[in-house]
Amino acid sequence: MTAHPQHRVWIRLMSLLAIGFGLLTLREGGAVLFVDGAARQAAGHYVPFVLWFNFLAGFAYVVAGVGLWLRRRWAAWLALAIALTTALVFLAFGLHVALGGAWAHRTPVAMTLRTLVWLGIAVLARRSSASAVSVAHTR
Repeated sequence: MTAHPQHRVWIRLMSLLAIGFGLLTLREGGAVLFVDGAARQAAGHYVPFVLWFNFLAGFAYVVAGVGLWLRRRWAAWLALAIALTTALVFLAFGLHVALGGAWAHRTPVAMTLRTLVWLGIAVLARRSSASAVSVAHTR
């Protein structure tokens, strides 16, 4: 995938954002899941399936970020898959809340942020991928 220099900068920034977001997600989620301490206390009434999904998705964030850095076309598709599955888990969370399940007030904020970040990354990655293909075809 070859891209204009300005696209390369955006791709690099997206990839660093994805990797950083993934590492932070793994650290924070892992602290709540595996360490009985301050992080778990601060999490409050977390929803286990949301926490497990986000923790496991952290690995996909890092893989997607590396793929974006290497300008692999599959990384744009992975970013879209992350965005869509995050939105589905957010929807399931909404159902959990509607059925009276306990939840932490920061969860909808975090899930909104995750969904929007990954939708943005997916759209930008797809555009970068498409423009790289069109640049390659014009040469």
